[in-house]
Formats: sequence, structure tokens, C-alpha cells
Amino acid sequence: MQMDKESLEAQKAQAEKEIYQLENRQKILLNRIRKEERNARTSRLCKHGAILEGVFPSVLDADGEAIKAFLIALSRLPGAGKLAEKTLNAGDEG
Repeated sequence: MQMDKESLEAQKAQAEKEIYQLENRQKILLNRIRKEERNARTSRLCKHGAILEGVFPSVLDADGEAIKAFLIALSRLPGAGKLAEKTLNAGDEG
């Protein structure tokens, strides 16, 4: 009877150790996923910023608020919303 209890205690300890290891592995994988998502976002922002600077070189010397105001003003031009939607949707098809 004592042998069974010791064996069960050992199995329990082993199972708890495996659970701990799996939880840590899960944390590591979640951190990798978050890092990849951050890297993808950073890359996308850099590419979009480079395109903005290429199309509108005057934004190079502007601060963030000025660029935001500029883009908002562009978005409010007549037909801008429809043109943006049409252009972006055409890009998705090609």
C-alpha cells in the first residue's frame, strides 16, 4: 500500500513538472507570436511612411501632428473617400 502511495506521489510530481514546463513553453511561444506581430507592424509602418515621404517629400520636415492634419485635410477633399476605396480595392484584386 505504501509503495502505491509513493508511486502515485512520484507520478503526481512528474505530472506537475510537465505542466510547469508546458506552461513555460506556452509563454515562450506567445512571446514569439507577439514579437512577430510587432515586427510586422513596425515593418508595415516603415513601408507606409516611406511611401508617404516619396509621394509627398514636404512631409520630411513635418512633425506627426502636421502630417496627421495634412492627411485629414486630404481625406476631406471631395471624392477622396471614394477614390481611396476604389484605389485600395483595385490593389487587392491585383
